[in-house]
Amino acid sequence: PSSPVGPAFNRVQPAPPERSPTASQSNPAFPRRDWPPLSYARPDWFPGVRRPADVSYAVPDSGYTSSETDPSETTAWDHRPEISDYERWLYSFGPYPPQSTDQDSGHKPLLDITHTKVEPVDAWKPEANPYESGFSLREPEPVPRAPEPASQGDPNCKVDLAFLMDGSWSIGKRRFKIQKDFLSEVAQVINVGVAGPMMGIIQYGDDPVTEFSLRTHSSSREVKSAIDKISQKGGLSNVGKALSYINKQYFSDANGNRGGAPNVAVVLVDGWPTDKVEEASRLARESGINIFFVTIEGPDDSEKQNLVEANFVDKAVCRTNGFYSLPVNSWFALRKAVQPLVKRVCDTDRLVCSKTCLNANDIAFVIDGSSSVGTGNFRTVLQFVANVTREFEISDTDTRVGAIQYTYEQRLEFAFGQYNNKAELLNAIKRINYWSGGTSTGAAITYAAEQLFSKSKPNKRKIMIVITDGRSYDDVRVPAEAVQRQGVIAYSIGIAWAAQDELEYIATDPDKEHSFFVDEFDNLYKFVPKIIHNICQEFNSQPRN
Repeated sequence: PSSPVGPAFNRVQPAPPERSPTASQSNPAFPRRDWPPLSYARPDWFPGVRRPADVSYAVPDSGYTSSETDPSETTAWDHRPEISDYERWLYSFGPYPPQSTDQDSGHKPLLDITHTKVEPVDAWKPEANPYESGFSLREPEPVPRAPEPASQGDPNCKVDLAFLMDGSWSIGKRRFKIQKDFLSEVAQVINVGVAGPMMGIIQYGDDPVTEFSLRTHSSSREVKSAIDKISQKGGLSNVGKALSYINKQYFSDANGNRGGAPNVAVVLVDGWPTDKVEEASRLARESGINIFFVTIEGPDDSEKQNLVEANFVDKAVCRTNGFYSLPVNSWFALRKAVQPLVKRVCDTDRLVCSKTCLNANDIAFVIDGSSSVGTGNFRTVLQFVANVTREFEISDTDTRVGAIQYTYEQRLEFAFGQYNNKAELLNAIKRINYWSGGTSTGAAITYAAEQLFSKSKPNKRKIMIVITDGRSYDDVRVPAEAVQRQGVIAYSIGIAWAAQDELEYIATDPDKEHSFFVDEFDNLYKFVPKIIHNICQEFNSQPRN
């Protein structure tokens, strides 16, 4: 058999020849370097285990013990010069480090390390109790995670955004899942946050149900997680009822509505609604809610029996130029509408419902240019006209503005549609020159009916705003009644010496909503918000010609 560890040797080897004395032994000039006696204890590698008394240990993996080795062989190996002291100790040929003797040859050990006796660890003794040693078998309690800071969101898209998702039975479970995936992707792209857009969801069927409000979640990740948990409610597609719900209940302070952020409602419709939406949409627009419609596919045969309004989108949105509607041909193409929709709802400059709720209007300003006004006050009146005009969307299809200045005579400053750009229109107002003269308000109203409203488009709401600072030299009652019979809604604004009875004759009933008075020209600016709000109500409450 082969030898234990190390080079292969035959089991029987001749005794080595006697070594010649070393230089230190033969020459007294060389000092003798004996090994000092060291106190060394072989470490006990297996504490707690009693070693058998009749077994001597050699190399652990050799399979041999010192009792199995011929003593003559051990003696022969022990005196081989090429065997180091470490090897002798390793193979149990002798002690290591060697004890100093007079015949020691002075070999230096390979390792010069001070050994320390290894004490057994109490915790690992077989009879030790782990609980007494400070160990615990219980799992450590989880360390609570610090709450994540609220997402700030995109400050360039600060809107309060509510989605009305279709939960009716007609949509089916597969398309309902596609709808949820669409909403999750919108939440990711729009970057929900407290300083940007906030997002909530209402599911509608027979009745609307709030899934979560605007203030419930403050990050896109939270919104996506909440969307995943939404289950389908079923029922019909009562969009009108859902629009009434968001107008009366959803956009409230309690639900997280922010006063400085536009209110936006996006309605997802599979096919067509099963109730009327025009009246509910009008009231929502009047409250300043911008309504978008995403319509997917058309009505199938089973839906046509419930069809109520075929042209519901045009009746529901603020503007009919396509900005507020996104038709999608197939549910599988719905994902393509994510980016266009996000771009539109974040375009706050075009969310006109949150500003004026206006669409198609023809507005005529009838301006008193009499001598009692004066140049400075006349410029203040023009500033008031510009402030009102600035709140409208100016174009040939939206709001058009015309202006007349009067004294004893009348002058057309510019007609409807002459300026279809807001910047050009504001510059035209600024360039109006003060005329000076008498005050014939009745004749000016008749002139406005002939020169402006006779050329108004049939689909336009007709609004007249008369601004005067004194009593008229002619009758105003008959001309005012005549122009109102043409469908014109008249507002009267009196300053300083204006006659209260004439203001009431000119204004459309009820007078308190259409007639205003201030004692100084500098206070005209106070009426701008009220007039804008009232015109918004006129647009939504009265039929257009």
